Amino acid sequence: MRRQPDLLRAILARPERAATLTLADWDLVVRQARRSGLLARLQVLLGEAGVIDSVPRQPRRHLDADRIVSDKYTRDVQAEVRYILAALREIGIPIILLKGAAYVMAELPPSRGRKFGDIDIMVPLDRLAEIEAALVRQGWSFGQVDPYDERYYRVWMHQLPPMQHFERHTTIDVHHTIIARTTRLRLDPNRLFESAVSVGGDPMLKVLAPADMVLHSATHLLNQGEFDRGLRDLDDLRQLLQHFGGTPDFWTKLVERAAELNLERPLFYALRYTTKFLAAQVPEGVRMDRRLDPPNPLLRAIMDLLFDRALSAAHPDNRDGASHVALFLLYLRSHHLLMPIHILIPHLARKAWRRAWRDKEEQPE
Repeated sequence: MRRQPDLLRAILARPERAATLTLADWDLVVRQARRSGLLARLQVLLGEAGVIDSVPRQPRRHLDADRIVSDKYTRDVQAEVRYILAALREIGIPIILLKGAAYVMAELPPSRGRKFGDIDIMVPLDRLAEIEAALVRQGWSFGQVDPYDERYYRVWMHQLPPMQHFERHTTIDVHHTIIARTTRLRLDPNRLFESAVSVGGDPMLKVLAPADMVLHSATHLLNQGEFDRGLRDLDDLRQLLQHFGGTPDFWTKLVERAAELNLERPLFYALRYTTKFLAAQVPEGVRMDRRLDPPNPLLRAIMDLLFDRALSAAHPDNRDGASHVALFLLYLRSHHLLMPIHILIPHLARKAWRRAWRDKEEQPE
């Protein structure tokens, strides 16, 4: 299939271009944005750029309708956070909100026009059992978890298996750090807890400090192996950088913090691709800072090609054979970063066997 132009990414980078699109262009943009989880975000950005009224009536209806839905998601997140706080207040352990829920409760730009699949919280590892028990008492549970998956989460990962509420069917991911235990990166989560800041006037509710929030977003996006929402997460990063970038000394602190937490390479890629693909305003001296451990020119060129495909609109019209190769290579890279080889090979073999067995069971007799 011939790859279609990535009009969505072009508009995210330069919203004023929306005024030049034809109705046929808008048909493609709406499909790309819906698949990428960016339809409501696009409505927000075009409104802020003053070009929303140039959108033809037919696509405008899609944008406005999805904005209404995203606003409902925001209210649901706010309500669910209150339920979580009520469940945990009895044991007096503050929680740190991560990603989308943090953006909502801290009223940050990426929260506007965003949809949410779950709520991510982070708590101290030594209090994890208390947190788990308190949530179970209030109606959250793990459901049926395969013993291998249970061990995978509890021994290797940075979080518990997802918990779902029996009545509201909402999902919580309970983290105790922001990167897996098996990864080659070494990060002291205590530094994250020490720098977290309260939101909403409640000392029980916190979010990561600005630099830590950017670094978590960068690591989550650029070290992972799934990119169905890659362009949305890249735009989250762009908006965080633009929002915090006006704070005195933010850029200096960001680079220093990356070095403290051993997250230099994810930050290098984050600054490079928010600038390259979404026209983020990042000082050149920061992007080229040698402390960010930039890869050699050959590896940099290869990663540019791979991420150009991965961080594009996640729509079949925008994917071709080269896109699938790039996504597969980044999937392998993510697991290489995640696990040492003696864990990785058995893990991937087990996943392949389970997938083949599941496909066999789903085939009609």
